[in-house]
Amino acid sequence: MTAGIPTVTAVPEIERRTIAKVSWRLLPLIVLIYFVAYMDRTNVGFASFGLNREFGFSATVYGWAAGIFFLGYVIFEVPSNVLLERAGARLWIARIMVTWGLVAGSMAFITGPVSFLTLRFLLGVAEAGFFPGMILYFTYWFPQRYRARVVAALFLAVPGSNALTAVISGAILQLDGTWGLHGWQWLFILEAVPSILLAFAVLALMTDRPAQATWLNAEDRAWLAETLAAERAGTLRTHGHFTLRQVLTDRRVLALGAIYFNIGTATYGITFFLPPILKSLHLTDWETGVATAVPYVVGTVGMIAWSWSSDRRDERRWHFVIAALVAALGLIASGPMLGSLWALTAMSVATIGLYGSKPAFWAMPGEFLSGPAAAGGIALINAIGNLGGFVGPYVLGWLKDYTGTYEAGLYFLAACAVASGAITWVAVRPGRMSADRRFDAEGAGQPGRPNP
Repeated sequence: MTAGIPTVTAVPEIERRTIAKVSWRLLPLIVLIYFVAYMDRTNVGFASFGLNREFGFSATVYGWAAGIFFLGYVIFEVPSNVLLERAGARLWIARIMVTWGLVAGSMAFITGPVSFLTLRFLLGVAEAGFFPGMILYFTYWFPQRYRARVVAALFLAVPGSNALTAVISGAILQLDGTWGLHGWQWLFILEAVPSILLAFAVLALMTDRPAQATWLNAEDRAWLAETLAAERAGTLRTHGHFTLRQVLTDRRVLALGAIYFNIGTATYGITFFLPPILKSLHLTDWETGVATAVPYVVGTVGMIAWSWSSDRRDERRWHFVIAALVAALGLIASGPMLGSLWALTAMSVATIGLYGSKPAFWAMPGEFLSGPAAAGGIALINAIGNLGGFVGPYVLGWLKDYTGTYEAGLYFLAACAVASGAITWVAVRPGRMSADRRFDAEGAGQPGRPNP
């Protein structure tokens, strides 16, 4: 590991200027897009109030529907990311946004459990490839030393979206009965519109590669292209050349997938069940929305601090492990406190760890993957991780129906957080990674050589 990134005064002017231009051009749009994506993905937690009243869904059925989104997402994620690499991010992301907006709006016409499950699955299919596509897109535009902070900027949309979605959804639910529609129907319709509108902003503002960035001057464009090309060349020298088929069976990619699966299980279990957990305190829809926003605001602050520390120290492993343990402690502490607002404090601690872990994690794949291998590898990691988005809500819902309380489910989520930290501790050891680098450099990725 290096001693850390340069201080502000040591950064060359052309680097400072170029990264600032790229950041202001791309990050606000990307964060806003992911914000809307997360809103459409998770607003079912607030729609569940009305859906459960109207259709009598059990916690198991609701957990199954919340999680089945990720099955559709996982099945189509790798092909979607490979197509993004070939077609270009601008057109492919716009296509994804229009598709998921149409499906998200169609959720307003649910008639029972079958249509509920079907549309949630199709929503996952429609959104497949969006997040790993953004992680891949960052490798086109930002040098490695900036990526934890850039990923953190993207992840601001997650707790930020959850917080604002909580407040907005609570307000939209007050439209119940307007024009003969239920509040949950208004929720799906109104929150689907931004994704379709933003697709046109993507077409207008997003640029596929630095070479096409007419909004950079020639000097800045050349510096960025040369810097990124040098990094890619260094990655190939250090790790060897990976074909797409080889990277999909690489042990480091699979280990990162296992890590992300466990932390994703814990994250999505809380994301989808926090509103129902707080609703059990006999809060109104509006009060539930405001209360739900609190842990995500706290988690946002924690994530920013964690990403800054990770980049400053150029360190990923310890930052992830400690974040995972913080998440587990918060989840364990919240179990005995259920039924009181003290549980909200414990869950706020949990979100610091859950969201603080993400920037350090997503800086890891780019350290040994580039090009088409990065497209497939990042998509596979995210696909495996998103299976946790199915497991977390489903198991938590099943345990709620079986035990009559959410406590056992919270302990299960805590165990998953601990498991993610343990796998990271074992699989991302510096000595092991060095051994992998030597092996790869000797030709693991060369044609005709077996993949480790």
